[in-house]
Amino acid sequence: MHLGQASPISERMSDSALLDTYSAAVTSAVRKIRPAVVHIAVSREGARAGSGSGFVITPDGYVLTNSHVVSKASELVVSLPDGRESPARLVGDDPDSDLAVIRIEAPVDDWCVLGDSRAVEVGQVAIAIGSPYGFQHTVTSGIVSALGRTMRSQAGRLIDDVIQTDAALNPGNSGGPLVDSSGQVIGVNTAVILPAQGICFAIGANTARLIAGWLITEGRVPRARIGVAGENVPISRRYVRHFGLERETGVRAIQLEKGAPAQRAGVQEGDLIIALGEEPIAGVDDLHRLLTGHQAVRDTVIHVIRRTERLALEIRPEARAT
Repeated sequence: MHLGQASPISERMSDSALLDTYSAAVTSAVRKIRPAVVHIAVSREGARAGSGSGFVITPDGYVLTNSHVVSKASELVVSLPDGRESPARLVGDDPDSDLAVIRIEAPVDDWCVLGDSRAVEVGQVAIAIGSPYGFQHTVTSGIVSALGRTMRSQAGRLIDDVIQTDAALNPGNSGGPLVDSSGQVIGVNTAVILPAQGICFAIGANTARLIAGWLITEGRVPRARIGVAGENVPISRRYVRHFGLERETGVRAIQLEKGAPAQRAGVQEGDLIIALGEEPIAGVDDLHRLLTGHQAVRDTVIHVIRRTERLALEIRPEARAT
């Protein structure tokens, strides 16, 4: 063995230390989040109709889950980590984002913290907790495989800013949390591509926080629409300096709905959306936030970069039918 070259024994010790560090991160996150993860049994029209997962997000018993888990339920029974069962009622359901909030009657001691999904990076640890096939509190881990994915909800609407992970999900994981190594929720597990292996999706925590707030306060999500499907993209520093932008990311328009406000305003596929009105847009979450609420239906200006030009296009978002 040459001087300065690691021995096989030291390499094995180094690998073992890395594994121990990874294990410690995962187990620490699971200890923190697991007491707030619940199993949801669903009945429709008096018959058992399946189950899913959810997680407590407030100390007064509000639980975040998927719309497709609890939609049109006639009865909801939640199993808590300590073995208790509690009836629950549907507070609000939003099929467009595949998110829903229910509230359990039993008192709770633990709840989750929703993190910042914009801070998530490809390659970081992702941990999924749920009840696949009824096996409660099953833990799987992997990494964040990609960001900014778009998927279609069961209501037909495109859900933007979806996190792709290879943490294994199975039927029953839907509605459970996807968490980082610190135990903060970065997404809500929502879908798996069944023929594939290691391709699973979660709705970003920032979107979930916004939707949950409206569902808790109003039971529905008042929305405006402009008819754009977009993806988060970085903006080159040259463009940031040239146009004096406040953010280094924006939303690229990848698909326009025919006859919708964006197309009528003159937005084109490939345009980079950087602001709506006076508000800068750094990502799809910002666009969703600005188009959520009763005040969103008004005359405003959408700012885009098209090749080497910055354009200000007059637009009036329109109310979405509920």
